[in-house]
Amino acid sequence: MGIYISSLKDLRKVIGYRKYEDFECIVELEKIHLGYKVNVEVNGIVDEVEIFTFPKPERIFLNNWQSWGPARVVSKDFSIDFPKELIQKFGFSASIMPEKYFNSLVSDYFIASDNFVIGALQSKIGHPFFELSKDSINVKLKFFGKSFDGWTKVESFVVLYENPDIALPYYADLVAKENNANYKRYNPIGWSSWYQYFLDYDYNKMISDLEKSYGYGYEVFQIDDAWERDIGDWEVNERFPSLEEVASKIKEYGYTPGVWLAPFSVAETSDLFKNHPEWIVKDNNGNPIVAYENWNKKIYALDTTHPEAQKWLLNLFIDLKSKGFDYFKIDFLFAGAIQGKRYLNVTPVEAYRIGMETIRKATGDSFVLGCGAPLLPSIGYVDGMRISADTAPYWDLNGPDIGYPNAYFALRNVITRSFMNNVWWWNDPDCLMLRKEETQLSDNHRQLYTYVSLLLDNMIIQSDNLSLNIDKELWNVILEYKKYGRRKYRVEGLMEGVYKITSCGLNGCDKLTIEDLGNAKYKIEFDTPRVKLFKSVEKREDGRTFNYYTEDNTGKAKGDVK
Repeated sequence: MGIYISSLKDLRKVIGYRKYEDFECIVELEKIHLGYKVNVEVNGIVDEVEIFTFPKPERIFLNNWQSWGPARVVSKDFSIDFPKELIQKFGFSASIMPEKYFNSLVSDYFIASDNFVIGALQSKIGHPFFELSKDSINVKLKFFGKSFDGWTKVESFVVLYENPDIALPYYADLVAKENNANYKRYNPIGWSSWYQYFLDYDYNKMISDLEKSYGYGYEVFQIDDAWERDIGDWEVNERFPSLEEVASKIKEYGYTPGVWLAPFSVAETSDLFKNHPEWIVKDNNGNPIVAYENWNKKIYALDTTHPEAQKWLLNLFIDLKSKGFDYFKIDFLFAGAIQGKRYLNVTPVEAYRIGMETIRKATGDSFVLGCGAPLLPSIGYVDGMRISADTAPYWDLNGPDIGYPNAYFALRNVITRSFMNNVWWWNDPDCLMLRKEETQLSDNHRQLYTYVSLLLDNMIIQSDNLSLNIDKELWNVILEYKKYGRRKYRVEGLMEGVYKITSCGLNGCDKLTIEDLGNAKYKIEFDTPRVKLFKSVEKREDGRTFNYYTEDNTGKAKGDVK
């Protein structure tokens, strides 16, 4: 049992030594700005440690463990009602601890309320989480039965006595420092195939959009799911020529070639699963564990600790890079962190980080975009991170808030996880869909999604068939806005749900107030630009593209799309 405190102001009561049946624990406090750092050491065989328990407030900011999951404010009496028919399908995508998640309310990594933020500073060995009961919140660390031979410093927490609008950005800075966050300072504009074509994509469609892409100012052109033979068999199918030819064709248009894959996922139908069953995470009886279901298949998890699987993973990305790809969207990453038996006796978190370390080693200075990924364990391994559920060509207020595709919930997460951007990585708000046909999104939906992404200085990736009627006026706003470079922003109203975003850059300070996100009711005030910039593009023989900016009084960029 942990220590119950009647108020967070009584935090000093948690200090001390604790003896359990299989392990020992020491908890210490360190005074920091806005509150305390809670340091933890353990010794012995540890499954789960309860650090302390405190009363449940009237409203709570909860966070899911991976990038698709919800980050939202709920009331004290909120309870999860996960559709039973989807439990097996979602599997470990919903939680690293599905045995808890589907039966109780959990927040991962951090939790907040009107006057506090409590958050873990790292997740390198165990999984930090908060388990909510009817009247209390339990601060916990999960180590999955790991044996510690001697006293070991493990994940620490901070308790910050301030409202989330102020405390979450400070928490993000503390996490970045603790993890030596390192990511590219390059925030690309690009195009992706997924939200237009989904699995109905081929080389001819790729060529068609490349030919129509002039003036959009893309830096990256990324093919998504649809090119591979199977999940786990990362070779082209019959709809594409060689990967070398795909990358070469993209380079002809001056873009960085990008490719999607799910490196920790292995389909039951794949050759990889049939030929290397020893590379799969298993249960105690030696049977492969289903990580989740998708593509109408059971999907298993690669054992990233197996030496031969590691070598395969390393060579996979080295090979893709040698074929010309320099932008990697790696998806369904949570599969690398499922519970189960592996070649090495490590926690799921440690196994995940071994896999990410392998990928980062192979990709070198390429841009890596994480997706479907455990958040804290990914810091330092990715340059960009999807921080929302999949967007969609519809805005559904009544859809399930469980990580299902939905533009409404996706944009909510873009705001509630905005404090991570340009601190841990570049936030990817998911693709903008600017087509005016083959969509259920209104002009207001399309504009609001774009304005939020721009003011929050997020990655901008478009996903449209460029033969359709595209909102080119809105795209030109994007090109104009992006000329002013990086931005500093502040988000207010995270607990109330009436959001105010102030975003400052070379053009001045712009303000966006979202009075009602559900009905896309908002007001935006653009400042008068202090400086107007003229963009010129130089494409060199080696395929590289250089953008130059000079002062200009016309206000129109040469690259505006017609």
